[in-house]
Amino acid sequence: MERDRSSYHIKTVSRAIDVLEQFHGDYAELGVTALSKSLSLGKNNVFRLLATLASRDYVEQNPETGSYRLGLKNFELGQTMVRQMGLLRQARPVIESMAARSNETTDLAVLKGGHILYVDAVETDLPVRVFSRLGLWFPVHCTAAGKLHLAFMSADELTPFLPPGQLQRCTANTVIELKKLRRQLRQIAVKGYAVDDEEQDVGVRCVSAPIRDFTKKVVGAVSIAGPVNRITKARITRELIPLVQGGAAEISCRLGYR
Repeated sequence: MERDRSSYHIKTVSRAIDVLEQFHGDYAELGVTALSKSLSLGKNNVFRLLATLASRDYVEQNPETGSYRLGLKNFELGQTMVRQMGLLRQARPVIESMAARSNETTDLAVLKGGHILYVDAVETDLPVRVFSRLGLWFPVHCTAAGKLHLAFMSADELTPFLPPGQLQRCTANTVIELKKLRRQLRQIAVKGYAVDDEEQDVGVRCVSAPIRDFTKKVVGAVSIAGPVNRITKARITRELIPLVQGGAAEISCRLGYR
């Protein structure tokens, strides 16, 4: 009889991972008291976990505030994971080409843990630009890449991402009404691309297209982003939509999508 995997869990390791997972979204730094409360653990236990993680560079203490933040070891592991991803290997030459042709910052993003994670990017060399968002996490409902993932989900898959009530507002353009967002997602599914029109960051527009693998599942998105004075709506229609769709199609083909 196969043994239940949970019986192999080491409680201390699990709690250390719980600590690391608290550093997300707006919580770049956390103190012992905040971690103790969120994890329902004693302060002494939390301190010992943090000390162990700090000794291996998974967290570090801010000397000015006494709070803790993620250490460089997490970035090193993340970069190793990214390098090993077939998606990244296949997408890199394509996003380099797209960045050269558009002379705008081009990103590769995936859905991870309910957020959009940017895993690769090529920046433009223009002085006014959208800087790379490599390694950063963003909400799904107000990013072009995020809306693409939502648009091609089944009703059951979509439910956790659209809880009752209003969504988080990032700018005045963020769509926070569920009914309006659902209507927008249906349009995105038909058109095959998504636009972030200053919904995540003021002054920035982004256009994105979905990447599919051999199972026809959306596994990522490729995006071109820039300041609104260059990423005009006319340019999006004329140049950038064909460019991101062509790039996404090429990456998808490399992943076996037919």
